[in-house]
Amino acid sequence: MRRKLEKPQSKRVHTSETPPAQPKTAAAAIARINPFTFGLLGALGVLVALMLGGIVNQLATVLVYIGVALFLALGLDPIVSFIERRLPRPAAVAIVVLVVILAFAGIILAIVPILVEQIGNLIEDGPQMVKDFMASAWFKDVSAQFGDSFDDAAQGVLTFVQDPGNILNISGGFLAVGAGIAGGFTGVTIVLILTLYFMASLRSMKRVATRFVPYYQRDTFSGLLEDVSGAVGRYVMGQASLALVNGILSLIVLSIIGAPVPALLALIAFIGSMIPLVGTLSASIINSLICLIVSPVTALITFGYYLVYMQIEAYVLSPRIMNKAVAVPGALVVIAAVAGGALGGILGALVAIPVAASIIIIVQKVVFPTQDSKVVPPGTLSER
Repeated sequence: MRRKLEKPQSKRVHTSETPPAQPKTAAAAIARINPFTFGLLGALGVLVALMLGGIVNQLATVLVYIGVALFLALGLDPIVSFIERRLPRPAAVAIVVLVVILAFAGIILAIVPILVEQIGNLIEDGPQMVKDFMASAWFKDVSAQFGDSFDDAAQGVLTFVQDPGNILNISGGFLAVGAGIAGGFTGVTIVLILTLYFMASLRSMKRVATRFVPYYQRDTFSGLLEDVSGAVGRYVMGQASLALVNGILSLIVLSIIGAPVPALLALIAFIGSMIPLVGTLSASIINSLICLIVSPVTALITFGYYLVYMQIEAYVLSPRIMNKAVAVPGALVVIAAVAGGALGGILGALVAIPVAASIIIIVQKVVFPTQDSKVVPPGTLSER
């Protein structure tokens, strides 16, 4: 008979001579790495991190320009979308670009010549202004109250101003300030150009950003991106509306009371109002101090006007405009503005509120629906 040969199954018997195979885990793999190699890789990682940090530090100014330009492009996009209802998008973008360029050129032409003229007049008429100030009745009354020390201090100021060498030093300081202003205008020009490019290509940028998301999540991400960009745009438009109201009213009031360079002071008020919480107060203090050049009465009237305006803005204008722009609770507005100012200064305070609005949108449309969809399976909880 033929016996059917069966191949015996090989069985691995673990004895003391053949230890069982250990599972290959990440911890075991790391443990087998040479300590020198592990330390070298860690040191290389630290060096790469330091190099990246240095690159970001060197490019900090450029990154700020890009961030501000993107922020402004999102703010101007609602205007482009409004014009786009009647005209094609290229024509709408061209109209907004033309208006922005004309406004920028108009501000430069209106402010720079007056500023240069006022600085020249201040350097030329400074000694005579000090003499007239010392001959005024107000100065004599203060000198009579505080004695000779106040008179000596004022005389020292007059001596300093009358010295030609000190005038040259002051002129050098003004030249340094002028160089800083020129650098600021260069930065503003770069931001303006980037804003126009971003505004023209904003839709294509959104489409490219959507491509980085998996296909089955692109519709949700696209809708979320539109909501966030819309919140930023509405916030910028709301803040610009408040700033425009402050600038126009400042121009009217300061022209009536005879303040020096009312157009420049109105521009300061407009720029200050773009900064949440502290911007309007800071601009009002600066304008009031500048009005001291005319008289203390003019400065007091200016500061009194700004006190009244800040109450109207805080309790009437800002709630009606900003509540329609971004639905952010008042407490979160204060917290976001203070935190943004502490982290990023003026720019941080400027973008803090739209960032808070974007976080609220993400929480409402992503986090809450995800949590609501988590249903407890039946039978997992014991009935009470």
